[in-house]
Amino acid sequence: MTDWARIEAIDPDRLWLRPLGILTGSAAAQAIASGHARPLSGGHLGFSRIAAGGLSPSHESVWITTPLTEFEGWIAEGGSRFARRAAGQLELISAPRPPWAGFSLERPLVMGVLNVTPDSFSDGGRWWNPQDAIAHGRALLEAGADIIDIGGESTRPGADPLAAGEEIRRIEPVVRALAEAGAVVSIDTRHKAVMEAALDAGARIVNDVTALTGNPESLPLIAQRRAPVVLMHMRGEPRTMQREPVYDSPLIEVLEFLGARIRACTAAGVPREHLAVDPGIGFGKLVLHNLELLAGIGGFHSLGCAIVLGVSRKSTIARLSRGEPPQERLPGSLAAALFALQQGVQILRVHDVAETRQAVAVWGALTSS
Repeated sequence: MTDWARIEAIDPDRLWLRPLGILTGSAAAQAIASGHARPLSGGHLGFSRIAAGGLSPSHESVWITTPLTEFEGWIAEGGSRFARRAAGQLELISAPRPPWAGFSLERPLVMGVLNVTPDSFSDGGRWWNPQDAIAHGRALLEAGADIIDIGGESTRPGADPLAAGEEIRRIEPVVRALAEAGAVVSIDTRHKAVMEAALDAGARIVNDVTALTGNPESLPLIAQRRAPVVLMHMRGEPRTMQREPVYDSPLIEVLEFLGARIRACTAAGVPREHLAVDPGIGFGKLVLHNLELLAGIGGFHSLGCAIVLGVSRKSTIARLSRGEPPQERLPGSLAAALFALQQGVQILRVHDVAETRQAVAVWGALTSS
């Protein structure tokens, strides 16, 4: 039997759930039909176990795991003081996700990275010329990208901030050309002025590494323009974020930050269905922090939003392997992406679109049988 007393010290308003025991194909369908599993965010995956946990008053990370049926029984019996929050999160984990940015989330989406910068960590300078950037954006679409994520300011570790005017100069012609060609364009920026210019040029989505905290006017703009947005977690700012970041639990602390940002957005008039969340792999996080977030990525379903994961070519891959340069990190990028899909992540932000599309297609065929 589950030792429910282990989590009694946790503040009931800080309890978090993670779906475990992920099932696919006919096994998922049979377990859901029999009541031994629930659908994961309304998709074709199911989950049959739950991890429940949080931080104790001494800042210790405490988790218990239990079969789903036992957890549901605990809730039905009152579940101590956690019952209401636990039941609410369980419903959010299970509920179908409405379309986001015009896309059904019944299949994984691929967001192709297009950096119009001289200094991004992976492809800085390659698409610096607007015509080259536009051509590459078209190539990403041809390769199968659902969304083109255009950024004009590098946010790699140690990067200096960029004036909004220069960022606009870099991205505006590229956004406009690709939007006019029919692409669904996302603007990767933390500056309100750049968001506004990009939306005026045809971008449909805002992807903000500060989760709309970088400028107090960003959130009102998003609410006014009714733009879908990706809320990402970043500890600190790019110049200093990798200087010995410390967490009691990266998973719990990132969940709490993004949960607070969701509440701020909905209070400002942004519908939850316009929101997606990104744990921010590598943004103010060391390798062990990134691993905890990746291993626990399913926990972000408890926020009730689409999940975006950007791990493509990041340094964590090289640090876990043999120190490969960014262009040689495709196998590790795909391994992380496929693991995330198995946890129900809906949107992959990647550099290598064709290769990711192929991997997603094979994964989808295998997990639907």
